Amino acid sequence: MEKLVSLVPLFPLVSFLYIAFVGKGLSKSFVGSIASGSILLSFITSILVFTSQVHGGTQSIVPVFEWINSGDLHIGISFLVDPLSSIYLLFITGVGFLIHVYSIGYMHHDEGFNRFFSYLNLFVFFMLILVLGDSYLTMFVGWEGVGLCSFLLIGFWYKDMKNNDAAKKAFVMNRIGDLGFILGMCLLFFQAGSLNYSDLFINHESSSLSSEMTTWIAVLFFIGAMGKSAQIPLHTWLPDAMAGPTPVSALIHAATMVTAGIYMVARSSDLFAASETASAIVTWAGVLTAILGATVALTQNDIKKVLAYSTVSQLGFMFIALGLGAYSTAVFHVITHAFFKALLFLGSGSVIHAMGGEQDIRRMGGLKKWMPTTHLTFLIGTIAISGIPPLAGFFSKDQIIAVAWENNIPVFALAIFVSALTAFYMFRLYFLTFHGKFRGTHDQEHHLHESPKSMTIPLVVLAVLSIFGGFIGFPHALGHSIHFTHWLDHFLSPVMIMPAMHMSIGTEAILMVVATIIALGSLYFAWSMYKKNGQLALEDKDIKSSLHRTLLNKYWFDEIYDSLFRRSLDKISSFFARWTETKIIDASVDGTGKLSRKIGGQFRLLQNGSMYIYIVIMVLGLIAMLIWKT
Repeated sequence: MEKLVSLVPLFPLVSFLYIAFVGKGLSKSFVGSIASGSILLSFITSILVFTSQVHGGTQSIVPVFEWINSGDLHIGISFLVDPLSSIYLLFITGVGFLIHVYSIGYMHHDEGFNRFFSYLNLFVFFMLILVLGDSYLTMFVGWEGVGLCSFLLIGFWYKDMKNNDAAKKAFVMNRIGDLGFILGMCLLFFQAGSLNYSDLFINHESSSLSSEMTTWIAVLFFIGAMGKSAQIPLHTWLPDAMAGPTPVSALIHAATMVTAGIYMVARSSDLFAASETASAIVTWAGVLTAILGATVALTQNDIKKVLAYSTVSQLGFMFIALGLGAYSTAVFHVITHAFFKALLFLGSGSVIHAMGGEQDIRRMGGLKKWMPTTHLTFLIGTIAISGIPPLAGFFSKDQIIAVAWENNIPVFALAIFVSALTAFYMFRLYFLTFHGKFRGTHDQEHHLHESPKSMTIPLVVLAVLSIFGGFIGFPHALGHSIHFTHWLDHFLSPVMIMPAMHMSIGTEAILMVVATIIALGSLYFAWSMYKKNGQLALEDKDIKSSLHRTLLNKYWFDEIYDSLFRRSLDKISSFFARWTETKIIDASVDGTGKLSRKIGGQFRLLQNGSMYIYIVIMVLGLIAMLIWKT
């Protein structure tokens, strides 16, 4: 069964090549069917691979081809089939397929329809390579591939310069993180002599690395993860990635690119578990990122920007779990987050589609009357991300909070605080969008309508997954009473270190109740402000608080980076362009040409057709030869 795994990335690759090179003359409906069908085939194949692992399949390495074979250097591309890679395959292809189907309706009138689907297929292909690779080097091929595709998709509408700037920003910020990943791989290879997981991690024991070296390698790897998974201070690219079409936002923010960093740290759990320093860095970076994302989301008025900063915050939650050693818990939250965040982004796209491109929630309101399916599914996604039982987000977020309680009380307190903020800003978004009176123009109100089925059916499927997806990680407190085990922990235990939990069932139950009460309290607070009293988000003219201005301007990170780095680099570049480039490089090149032209001009004077001159030169030449011989 493991041999089928090679087909999983092959289907989207073949589809990409076909659409990219033949798709110009194909109809949109045919291209949409081909692109979506390829991901569906990958999903079906992934189910078969996943099923074999569930039924006791062994971890196996499937050779694909020899990549580099020179002297003693032998590097091959092989796929690793194990519980972690198989479960990633499922939600990448499953959620990816739903996003492809949704895109058929959302992008139907776009002139770049065929190009868009070729990029989507290529994106999924590289993400599959990333999670299937049996070594860090193969992972890095997929790692760079998704970086390239994110650049292409974020800047898809390239005629708008703002979109190009956002794409370049994402590319540059990711390159910074990638440098850390490259250095970590080099250091690991020089110390351990291999980049293959099977050589490095045997029975959950890393190779014979010193503790100091392990820390350096883990920290460098985490820098790579910071770039891909938008952790502070490399987070600023992700909100700007909203410049791309909404399905791109769902694909990048839910099931693919931003989860790459989580996957890399989880796959390297042996390294991080062996370094308390690296784990502490991961934990507190996650805490700061979660707080930053949640607080900024409180003040954003762009529907997609709220969800973008929500993603930043939720990624911080995942890294908190990773830093505390709860690697399977982080993967659990990745899975549930893929469901409800894809649902929320696609739901926001449905709203934007109905509003004729409007994204400001202050100009919406009352949309539930015109968009019942979008409204209901968006509400389900909001409840799920807020951590309210029994939806999926409750189970994964509760597990992170429980791990924090057991390992680090300050982290637990901050996680509870972020959880409360999450429920508030998400219900603020929900009430301002779907309740109250419509605040847009008469023309917008006249064109309000529910989205086509190609867009609403994926919403319904994701809503169902957001309701029931959490049951794969049923809490121990509830599972004990009904003899229901934590399936995901058991499934992932062969491939990653599991934390030793000593929490009593009563304590876990109390934490669940506390977290639920806090989430419901935030819901009530949002309801009283934005539903009961009809209070709108603050207009710019009403802003008086310096804290509010700071949050609205995202802690001035972009301005600080602009001042410290961009302007300085622009000045340095201007100096080198004006002096080094012009006065030295260009002058030397141009001077060489001028000198050659002058010398040639002088010799050209001798070639004037005069027989007298030629005879004189010949005689002088003979005299010179005779003198030289004597």
